[in-house]
Amino acid sequence: MRPIIWLAPAAAALALSACAPTASNLTAATNGAPIPVAGYDWHLNEDADEASLSYGMAETDDVPLDLSCRPGSGALQILQTVAEDHPRVIALESGGDTETYPAKAEPSAMHDGLDLTAVARTTDPVFLRFRKLGWLATYGPDYRTPLVAQQGSASQIDRFFTLCG
Repeated sequence: MRPIIWLAPAAAALALSACAPTASNLTAATNGAPIPVAGYDWHLNEDADEASLSYGMAETDDVPLDLSCRPGSGALQILQTVAEDHPRVIALESGGDTETYPAKAEPSAMHDGLDLTAVARTTDPVFLRFRKLGWLATYGPDYRTPLVAQQGSASQIDRFFTLCG
């Protein structure tokens, strides 16, 4: 009967270890960084006249946020698709830095709702932090949506800001 006494605690410990977070999940949870969403990433498009950095699913119209610029200008155009009752601002956060940009609203040609557009500077603190951390979040009165680069694609974010100046 002696083996049964230690078997129950050993089985319980083994079962609990299977539920424990992995080192990578624990690291992400303890450093405060949001976790990337499968299928979504930041995508860079560049040509001589314009560069854009879009967050969404590749080769789809599912792009909740788009940043664009004329190379070297230091100015950004922000595009966010939102519900019709959304406030007419684009609110962004990265690593604790926040910024709210007054926006123009137009009916979206591709989605239900509105397309909000606003202008910003590449040197705004929220974008400096985004460039460093690899994630940006949009937020409103009742939501916060992190837009996180997949592992290995943060270089596209840096390239975009280098192009924009």
